Amino acid sequence: MSNYETLFEKAKASHGHVCPGIVLGTRLSIAGLRELGIDPEKPIHNLIVYMEIDRCGTDAVQAITGCSLGHRSLKHKDFGKFAATFVNTDTGKAVRVSIHEKNRAEHDKLDIKEVIKLLAKIPEDEILKIEKVQITIPKEDQPGFPVGKAVCSKCGEQISDNRHIVKDGNVLCRNCAGGSYYTVIE
Repeated sequence: MSNYETLFEKAKASHGHVCPGIVLGTRLSIAGLRELGIDPEKPIHNLIVYMEIDRCGTDAVQAITGCSLGHRSLKHKDFGKFAATFVNTDTGKAVRVSIHEKNRAEHDKLDIKEVIKLLAKIPEDEILKIEKVQITIPKEDQPGFPVGKAVCSKCGEQISDNRHIVKDGNVLCRNCAGGSYYTVIE
């Protein structure tokens, strides 16, 4: 079984089914890890990945790299792009890999099974764009114990990793400062 097939099976098992996103996430992971000199078939402890989308490919990246939100080694940047930046935390070397289908219009005419087969075999330079990048990871975004804890003066909830806001001398969480994604109804 090739490196691709082994890693694809791992991603498929984690995600629960096969779809184009799992194929692309597998290809993205293989390229990113290769560019950083990291062997995906060995335990990975020196990697942070920034995903720019919250779709199926993210599950493939998580399954293959072992990076996760809970370990603070998988970061979500909601840009809506099928792209990921892989950062070797030992060397500081970083690479951004994005999907760049040169023949996307043709692929859209195929049925899903044909697309999955095609995306697995298409030459890498026809589907991926790989860029060496520089990234600075703030201390409060790195894995490990929380950095800087505060308590919101309005709701009383704890805020970790310097995510609080000081407004008119009061420590506030982002929700209470007016940036909430929800509205309390009771």
